[in-house]
Amino acid sequence: MLIVDRLSDRLAALLGAQIEAGTLAAGDRLPTEQQLATTHGVSRTVVREAVHQLKSRALVVSRQGSGNFVAPRPLNQPLAFDPSVLRSVEAVVHVIEVRRVLEGEIAALAAERATRAQVAALRRSLKSIDAAVADGRDGVAEDLAFHRIIGESTGNPQFRLLLGFLEQYLRENMRITRGNESRRADFMSAVQSEHRAIFDAIAARDPVAARLKATEHLIRGEQRLVTGGIIAGRRRQAAARVARSAGRSIVPRDKPQKETP
Repeated sequence: MLIVDRLSDRLAALLGAQIEAGTLAAGDRLPTEQQLATTHGVSRTVVREAVHQLKSRALVVSRQGSGNFVAPRPLNQPLAFDPSVLRSVEAVVHVIEVRRVLEGEIAALAAERATRAQVAALRRSLKSIDAAVADGRDGVAEDLAFHRIIGESTGNPQFRLLLGFLEQYLRENMRITRGNESRRADFMSAVQSEHRAIFDAIAARDPVAARLKATEHLIRGEQRLVTGGIIAGRRRQAAARVARSAGRSIVPRDKPQKETP
């Protein structure tokens, strides 16, 4: 299931790729709005939106009275994801994979370094998630806060900044996953149990368990998307292979799965 990208996103991605590849070099003047519209078969409004995206990514600059030009390549590139991450279920799964790589290690560090105050904050955060669920809310803000506190508990401010950047993508990720989970009581119960397991491992100062429980939580979240029909079943096989490589299988036992060669 994919949500079709807007034409402006596609044009921005195309022009951005040309800039990154050097086809459009620093200092080159972009074709006019009308020229771009004619070449790509879109409206001038679409062109303006695409160019605005490129400007927001610091790839293009405007010169009054002269037009739009490819910006000089900065020494330090800003971190940015493809805008399609906000509109594509498949891309949401990609963000889940990024989270899986990051958050297992973040949870392990939190288990080693969390202060008593941070452990107490995590406990309160768990209660906030439970309260949101009991009130019939999606709990996205509370879920994000839980993971944010784990990041802060590493004592490394760069993790706080990185998770802060990712939140714009995680928010949509969580809306989809929690919207799927809210349809089934067993899903919601599993999510709450997984959060508690992460908390218990951090509170117990057990980095190995914290890493495992955080990784399992994200893999199982992807499995629930498969079971809920949100993403294709082939993702289940990939997740199962990841689970086995960690030394155990965490694929839900709802039905046997056949591996493809």
